[in-house]
Amino acid sequence: MGEVQEPYGAITAMEVLLGGDIPRLTPFARYPFVMSRRDVRYLVVMVVAIAAAGCTVLEADLETMVTVGSAETIATPVPPTITSILPTGDCSPIPSVAGPAPVRIEPLAPTQASLSVSQAVFPCADQVVVTAGNDLGLVAVSAQLAAALGGPLLVAGQGDQASLEAEIERLAPRNVTLVGEVPSLVVPSETGVEVLDGSPEEVADRAYAALQADIRVGLASGGVPAVARILDPISTGRSVWVPASGTVEACDRDDEQITKAIDRRAQTVEPRGDLWLVDACSPELALIAAVAARFAGGTVLLVDGRDLRTNRALVDSLPGSSAPDRIVLLGNIAPDVDWQIGALLADNELPGGGLILFPGRRIVALYGNPTTPALGVMGEQGPDEAAERAREVAAPYAEDGIEILPGFEIIATVASASATEDGDYSWEMSVDELRPWVDVAAREGLYLTLDLQPGRTDFLTQAKRYEELLLLPYVGLALDPEWRLKPNQVHLRQIGSVDAVEVNQVIDWLAGLVREHDLPQKLLILHQFRFSMITNRELIETPPELAVLVHVDGQGPIHTKYETYGALTGAADAGRWWWGWKNFYDEDSPTPTPAQVLELDPLPVYVSYQ
Repeated sequence: MGEVQEPYGAITAMEVLLGGDIPRLTPFARYPFVMSRRDVRYLVVMVVAIAAAGCTVLEADLETMVTVGSAETIATPVPPTITSILPTGDCSPIPSVAGPAPVRIEPLAPTQASLSVSQAVFPCADQVVVTAGNDLGLVAVSAQLAAALGGPLLVAGQGDQASLEAEIERLAPRNVTLVGEVPSLVVPSETGVEVLDGSPEEVADRAYAALQADIRVGLASGGVPAVARILDPISTGRSVWVPASGTVEACDRDDEQITKAIDRRAQTVEPRGDLWLVDACSPELALIAAVAARFAGGTVLLVDGRDLRTNRALVDSLPGSSAPDRIVLLGNIAPDVDWQIGALLADNELPGGGLILFPGRRIVALYGNPTTPALGVMGEQGPDEAAERAREVAAPYAEDGIEILPGFEIIATVASASATEDGDYSWEMSVDELRPWVDVAAREGLYLTLDLQPGRTDFLTQAKRYEELLLLPYVGLALDPEWRLKPNQVHLRQIGSVDAVEVNQVIDWLAGLVREHDLPQKLLILHQFRFSMITNRELIETPPELAVLVHVDGQGPIHTKYETYGALTGAADAGRWWWGWKNFYDEDSPTPTPAQVLELDPLPVYVSYQ
């Protein structure tokens, strides 16, 4: 007996059988075949095969269809003779047709999904495996058997079997293997039938023999984590893995085990060929897809069906890989995620990796305008020194274990006390003036946010001035309503405000850039320290292209800042936003410490220093 090291994670209750020949199971062993009468047009002959140390064979004499499976009929033994009259034919995979959009296989039930996958990939098949779908462990070993035999895995459900029978007839197999308690099926009479009604371990023996594998691994666990492990042996055929039996349980996509399963699969495969993205909460569908991918030359990855970009290991596994021939979405995947495919395949990750900003990281940024220290610490040193200072300021915020991303928040348009040349009371930096800071952020792995103080113009007009920079994956946008004036208003005489309608104009435009240019999620900050600064806040959109954050940026005594934060985060719509906090070196009394900031509830994911 040798020892096998699992390539990832711990294997509990692992059983490994090394070397030695395991005899192939004789066709039709261990299950009684039965005979039933369909109608006057068909004479249905059923054959039973059960013997303690022997085999029997199904053979139909006169008609074209035979009933097999769990029917109440009379057992009739026949001589051990196999007739196989079907031509082999050309059963090469149906060619992939690459297109601008992924292929979405809609059925969520394993029975219907297995038929759709079979029809999409298999023009015909010499071997077909049909399994009952009530035991995930049995489905898993059936998938390994189907992959070994080179045919599709079909899942039998209860009720009308006509569609399943029609697919078997289309495939015209030489042999059908029934695994588990499969309801009665009518198959062509010239098709051989084998029934395996044992435990997953017994079915695994058959797969082991068919693969001529070297390793057999027993898993005490089941469910999605086990399926994530089994996808690899299905793809490679080098081993057989046997998970624990059990039905598919309710799946929580936020469960740590689901995240680990997505990670595990992404970290152990190099994508090539067709790319199958399967919702992690649809483990049977992942197994069905893996069999098809093995046949056609593709790769199955697990995803979070709510948002394909959420798992960093998955994102890391795809950029730089060859372009997939075809992308297939399978399982309970949200309808509006097709655009995320481009971001997954593009090499446009955030600083530190991934495509989603939050949760999982905290940005700590220096704030101000580079041309003057009067507007904040960004003006107190050059770009390189600012990057080093940002790292030093950010470091203490890692005390709670979260990943820290240093950043710059640059006031790109500065509120003016008097009218500017264009009359908007806002002085705008040029792209060329901002470029040195943008370049340093790129080189040093910082996130840079452009802050707008638009005066009498609108936020969207000013944002479009910086489209060239906002197309970079590490550049976000901040709107400062305090400096959004109405006609005839003047800065420092009135506190400005903005309505949700104007904010949504910016959001729609910025989200469009993310979609059209395959960008990672982009930060959009809304500065606020009074309710009146953002009217109808609850109507502001929060599309998945953006991480929309309300930044509480008031100054003064610390107890006043706490009260403001509590009031704004306690509003009815507070759960819709990420939250930020600003520290002032000169105006706060005293400046809150990192430890104090990390005691806030809700915990801010963005902290800035002015």
